[in-house]
Amino acid sequence: MGILNLRPKSECKYDIVSLGEVMLRLDPGNDRIHTARNFRVWEGGGEYNVARGLRRCFGKSAAVVTAIVDNPVGRLLEDLILQGGVSTEYVKWVPYDGIGRKARVGLNFTERGFGVRAAVGCSDRGHSAASQLKKGDVDWERIFGQDGVRWLHCGGIYAGLSASTPEVILEAMAAARKYGTVISYDLNFRPSLWKDIGGTEKAIEVNRQIACCVDVMFGNEEDFTAALGFKVEDLDEGCSKLDPSNFKRMILEAAKTYSNFKVVATTLRNAKTACLNDWGAIIYANGEFHDATLRENLEIYDRVGGGDSFASGVVYALLEGKTAAEAVNYGAAHGALAMTTPGDTTTASLKEVEKVMKGGTARVER
Repeated sequence: MGILNLRPKSECKYDIVSLGEVMLRLDPGNDRIHTARNFRVWEGGGEYNVARGLRRCFGKSAAVVTAIVDNPVGRLLEDLILQGGVSTEYVKWVPYDGIGRKARVGLNFTERGFGVRAAVGCSDRGHSAASQLKKGDVDWERIFGQDGVRWLHCGGIYAGLSASTPEVILEAMAAARKYGTVISYDLNFRPSLWKDIGGTEKAIEVNRQIACCVDVMFGNEEDFTAALGFKVEDLDEGCSKLDPSNFKRMILEAAKTYSNFKVVATTLRNAKTACLNDWGAIIYANGEFHDATLRENLEIYDRVGGGDSFASGVVYALLEGKTAAEAVNYGAAHGALAMTTPGDTTTASLKEVEKVMKGGTARVER
């Protein structure tokens, strides 16, 4: 018997469905955004990345619920999603008005950073098709009732896109709960998303409402503070930045406030430079904490998507009925691997994840 009461695989079409926006990421490689003349294109989105990780690394069936404009740019996005193995059958295709005045595909420009120069992200996603989804646009009865889904994942990025997206999230979660689907949510606080619509106060208002519907909550120390309003106590004297004791007190308070939380998982990062981080994680389940193996001086190639890959590793382990201690280590190892490759999404395999979990080295394999 695992930590969660999961629907049987035999009655579900998909192991996981993610709800959120999928953008085109334009990657300048080793250049700066404002000086680049060539960009490599990827697909990515905080919610989608988790479903893709479950499909590509862990072999689980996955689909995404989103909206995409029906033009060549939208079809490029579709092609990238299909290459990731994620089903697009629940995508709402929005007619193109000729110039994108009514709806468009969101863009995300991200440079990696190096040394003392931090990674930089610049979103160009206003009026995107996914941000304009409203209650009633998605047939949740079909998805959760007829087709069947074991796990629903969403997050705070999608919640901050528009006035209507939190309503869509709550509608999806109500349907998921009706049919016994486990619900996870990644707080994923982004100041740029909220600053023009009420800032952290609005983020807390929205996320507190959603948190009441969540079984498995993800986030980092900043997320729980900025998105839910919990305060991390000042670090004890002599305590390192990645000592989890202070964050554990915060998580206990969150779990007390939201008795519906069955699992809380958080990453702990100390960015010494843009390409050298200490990387840890903790999980809380069944009244107990478990710490992942702390990786000091982890070399980072592209940090975007590390938290999403952490979440997908945890979800995989819980879907497989593994212990909380195993789950946090699957997540931490997968997140660490995801930051060694370019792009938002994972290129790791289950074999590689389990090798890292066992302390495998970077010695060449032939």
